[in-house]
Amino acid sequence: MTLLYNIGIATYSLAIKAVSPFNKKAKLLNVGRKETAQRLKELQLDDKVVWIHAASLGEFEQGRPIIEKIKEQHPAYKIVLTFFSPSGYEVRKNFDLADHVMYLPADTKRNARQFLDAINPQKVFFIKYEFWYHFLRELSKRSIPVFGVSMIFRKEQTFFKPYGAWFRKMLSAFDKFYVQDEVSGDLLKGIGFSNYSVAGDTRFDRVRDIALESKDFDVVERFVGDLKQVIVAGSSWAPDEDILIDYIQNVNKEVKLIIAPHEIHDEHIQQIESKLKVSYFKYTEAEIAPSDARVLIINTIGMLSAIYKYGQVAYVGGGFGVGIHNTLEAATYSMPVFFGPNYKKFKEARDLIEAGGGFSIKSKEAFIKQVESFWNDASLLDASSKSAGEYVNRMCGATDQIMNEVFV
Repeated sequence: MTLLYNIGIATYSLAIKAVSPFNKKAKLLNVGRKETAQRLKELQLDDKVVWIHAASLGEFEQGRPIIEKIKEQHPAYKIVLTFFSPSGYEVRKNFDLADHVMYLPADTKRNARQFLDAINPQKVFFIKYEFWYHFLRELSKRSIPVFGVSMIFRKEQTFFKPYGAWFRKMLSAFDKFYVQDEVSGDLLKGIGFSNYSVAGDTRFDRVRDIALESKDFDVVERFVGDLKQVIVAGSSWAPDEDILIDYIQNVNKEVKLIIAPHEIHDEHIQQIESKLKVSYFKYTEAEIAPSDARVLIINTIGMLSAIYKYGQVAYVGGGFGVGIHNTLEAATYSMPVFFGPNYKKFKEARDLIEAGGGFSIKSKEAFIKQVESFWNDASLLDASSKSAGEYVNRMCGATDQIMNEVFV
């Protein structure tokens, strides 16, 4: 099995090199790995080191609370942050709380040895579901403690199959698994691993902190005014926007809408504008905002997590495509969260629905029925808002638990 794994890693690495002239992500990964190899040769780390590995941007957000706490509580440690995906590295390569940010080298025995020789970590955190055989085996040989953060397991994974013995070797390298739910813990227990704790998801700590520190935006405040019927749509795609625009134009003409689309390039913004028959303006053109505007288009990045607070209802996009985006950023402000039907692989969305703070809709008719019930009955809106906020608050605390146990 190890031979097959090595062949797979080598084949993938060759494929990345072969397609890099024609594929932007492949080129970034290929070039990035070369840069990492050179940096490791020059790296001199005599301090205590924590290595944190995140596959991409989403996993980084789960690891970020750990990084922040380490820097706050244990500043003597240097932090090496690695990414597998360009979509994570390229966005966070200048993250100021990490002392070194780089790509994870390809998972070969030689690379694992050279990497660990170079950084010599005292503690290692793997975020959510990254498992690399040679790195984990080498860490185990060196008796370097490894901790899984915000991990979530499913019975369909190879670890839990009768033929999964080789894959279970990777799990044996972990000193402790901090899992998101009881199901994950039970799965681990079923294959002989009792070294786990149901700590929850560190993202809850992150979104709570974001909400507490969120900026105010004068333009948005002026747009909203005293109105108590505002929908904030975050990371929206065309099918989501069709439902929302139809609603405010043809159903309820008292409601205002803030749209922060997933894609903010000119073509998509123009597509949104072409559908609007009501007065609107774009955030970057606030100086010419019409006084009767009913739609505000956020055509810049970095605002979404803060502007949810200006609404009474949130709509998170992506549910009519590959999957919904971050529902927690909205729920932390104690507001009901709507999303499309493709949500089932997102635990927090399932939990929000169960708690009464989340609503999956399959059509514009379903959206109209539910959102109108909120406007027509303030007690329903208050109850759902409270449920969403209480769910987030109840799930906070994973970061402190991990820190208190790992840094003793």
